[in-house]
Amino acid sequence: MANSDSIPARKDVPAEHRWNLSKLAKDEASWDAELAKFEAMIPGIEKFRGKLADSKEDFFAALSYNREMGLLGERLGYYAQLRVSEDEGDSASRGRAGRFMMAMTKAEGAAAWLLPELQRVPDDKVDAWLADPAADEYRVFVRKLLRLKPHVLSEAEERLLALQAEANETASDAFSVLTNVDIDFGTVDTPEGSKPLSQSAYSSFMQNPDRAVREAAYRKFYAAFDGHRNTIATLYSGSCKLDKYRATVRKYPSARAAALFPDDVSEAVYDNLVKTVNANLPTLHKYYEIRRKAMKLPELRHWDVYVPLVPAAKSKYSYEEAVAHIEKALAPLGTEYVSTIKAGLLGGWVDRYENKGKRSGAFSAGSFSGDPYILMNYKDDVIRDMFTLAHEGGHSMHSWYAARNNPFLSYNYTIFEAEVASTFNEALLFDHMYREAKDQSLRTYLLNSRVDDLLATLFRQTMFAEFEMVAHAALEGGTPLTVDFFRAEYRKLLEKYFGPSMKFEDVSDLEGLRIPHFYGAFYVYKYSTGISASIALAKRVLSGGEKEREDYFKFLKSGGSRYPIEALKVAGVDMSTPQPIEAACAEFGRLVDELGKSLGV
Repeated sequence: MANSDSIPARKDVPAEHRWNLSKLAKDEASWDAELAKFEAMIPGIEKFRGKLADSKEDFFAALSYNREMGLLGERLGYYAQLRVSEDEGDSASRGRAGRFMMAMTKAEGAAAWLLPELQRVPDDKVDAWLADPAADEYRVFVRKLLRLKPHVLSEAEERLLALQAEANETASDAFSVLTNVDIDFGTVDTPEGSKPLSQSAYSSFMQNPDRAVREAAYRKFYAAFDGHRNTIATLYSGSCKLDKYRATVRKYPSARAAALFPDDVSEAVYDNLVKTVNANLPTLHKYYEIRRKAMKLPELRHWDVYVPLVPAAKSKYSYEEAVAHIEKALAPLGTEYVSTIKAGLLGGWVDRYENKGKRSGAFSAGSFSGDPYILMNYKDDVIRDMFTLAHEGGHSMHSWYAARNNPFLSYNYTIFEAEVASTFNEALLFDHMYREAKDQSLRTYLLNSRVDDLLATLFRQTMFAEFEMVAHAALEGGTPLTVDFFRAEYRKLLEKYFGPSMKFEDVSDLEGLRIPHFYGAFYVYKYSTGISASIALAKRVLSGGEKEREDYFKFLKSGGSRYPIEALKVAGVDMSTPQPIEAACAEFGRLVDELGKSLGV
């Protein structure tokens, strides 16, 4: 099924290949009943209004009600969104998600008074109440809310912002539906026959050893985006304008500052990343020149940069084989970790394969009440999909530990931290696969794959982060964000990052319009910082002993109880300095040199 020439409809996917969402809702009818319960709770928010400062009992009663609504809302929201991701063209699922968003928008509007009123409670009262053991459930949550005080608006203003939540998703939703459902990418002729092209299948085509197939897929793929370039550019421009608006009304100096503030991450961390990676671009260019020589090409084209440089002795791994390798690779983390992730990957956590209308790519969705679910579009002829499964499994295990070691209101870790746990697993999987490989061609293949993974996460994501920075700075400086602006700025970055070995096509800069993560502004830099931290921590755990492993588990278990820079310091790495980025770039350079020797170029 994973390698089928035809993409199945959702109804034809076997139950054992789907995730089991029953911990979130037994079925649609029970979800409907729970949504009605949630909606009935909304008016009850009002009874706490104006009473937060009256007494400790009233203070905790309001927080308790907020917690119960949050737990229920999280279950409802995760179920609704996961069902949409199964088939984005299914109107029933989209209707369910729409109903939830309407209810959540109404609830957030009804609770808009809570944050401003909390800021008005005298500090001495809050300090005294939070010292009570009864506050254990709420202490971290409240402290983090109080840190937002300079950016909290009046009750009326907060309510207006809350009521916008549903409308704020329009650009992202429209982009997703357009690119995953409405655009017909057609088919690509291959030696094995005509095969369907989609967002999910594109990566497989780019790894096809037949250069003519890669070129055909590339041109057809970007021709489809070219036909919708103005629409997509308008959607992304609208998303950036919304980022600017929200930052302005909350009195942040910029959209980037607004995005980094909740995690207590300095803008210097972002700047250190871009500056350090830019300083190491010659190493990246060296790799592309090695690739050009190994492929015996006069110049690289954009469709040449993902195909493996050597055919592997075995490049196909069934889903079950992938899980077995992941199990062995993660053995240094101990029995509990390994047995839990294995049961989840083979049980009901994962929605394994592509089906018509399914969201492209992969993600992990860990909630407090449900399992830490994983969406995959697993293909057994794409070795990176095994690493993607390990990656998403890292996210899911992070969620598993966080939910079991923290109260609901402070269990959820930041994305900054999440990208550490995921790429940590990838590092261990590479170490295992490389050590176990007996065939030299497979070792070279794995080495090439690891170099490409580090490139994609460290260098490519930094390029994306730089593009986001340029786009938002231009808008905030008064420059209109047009399709021509996006393409021109993105082309500059393509040429800077890929270097002199690459020749681009006229449509290559359209890549900047197809990145879904751009609709969650200033998200992608966390991939680069995350892999830098994980490289350091993986080396620390593999070369250390019980203390180093326990330090890593302290990090996983901390959930949202600490800010990310502090949590990573507990694990043994300081991301407030450029050093981890420099070390990651050095590791990339070491692997590039080793690959060059293996290839004899």
